[in-house]
Amino acid sequence: MTLEARDVVWEAGGTRVLDGVTLRAQPGRVLGLLGPNGSGKSSLLRCLAGLRRPTRGAVLLDGRELRAWPRRAVARRVALLAQEAATELDLSVADVVALGRLPHRGPLGGESPADRAAVAHALALVGLDGWERRRWHTLSGGERQRVQLARALAQEPRELLLDEPTNHLDVRQALELLELVRGLGRTAVVALHDLQLAARYCDALAVLRAGRIVAAGPTAAVLTAGLVADVYGVACEIGVEADGRPEVRGLRPLTRAAP
Repeated sequence: MTLEARDVVWEAGGTRVLDGVTLRAQPGRVLGLLGPNGSGKSSLLRCLAGLRRPTRGAVLLDGRELRAWPRRAVARRVALLAQEAATELDLSVADVVALGRLPHRGPLGGESPADRAAVAHALALVGLDGWERRRWHTLSGGERQRVQLARALAQEPRELLLDEPTNHLDVRQALELLELVRGLGRTAVVALHDLQLAARYCDALAVLRAGRIVAAGPTAAVLTAGLVADVYGVACEIGVEADGRPEVRGLRPLTRAAP
């Protein structure tokens, strides 16, 4: 069992942001969320993380509604890497990553040797060994993104939710991050804009438009030139890489008919 949405509707300010979304993350696999800006990807991730309660429908964890779980129990299972993380506090990198350990501590519990080991291991996983004393406010956007991923990994979740995790990363860092996510063997739901990264690293895709899922299934079945043209308004060719994964080629705006 794992994380799923059943006919989830979420409304904000009288606007329906998510409209009857149903999907299930397969255990140990990477599910990619695709769709244009404003399609509902971030809102869906927040519902899956329990940070927003659906207006209708339900989010389930191991077959049980998320709202029935104690909040601490959810935090031990599900970690969310949001798009942006801002703080005015002068924290060290170790302080930021250690926030991921809070669900594992008692009400009066301080940092334990296990917490410190988890922080060091998470930093090593994202290639930031020895960065514990670096200051948050001195980091670049890409460095902050990697620290926030380390925070999520220090949480030791079984389900990992990532909202545009390659933002601010250069090409190599983006590839390394998604290689890491795939290699963890944990259930992951990842919102992405880059179609080629989605093709390469996602086992399955769910494509949203205006709050609804318009296609879902194995990556090779979902990612077609017709779907890309329909959802994004761009033309492309879909090839096949040596390992059998789809490859998106020749992205270009669709030619619009003259008025």
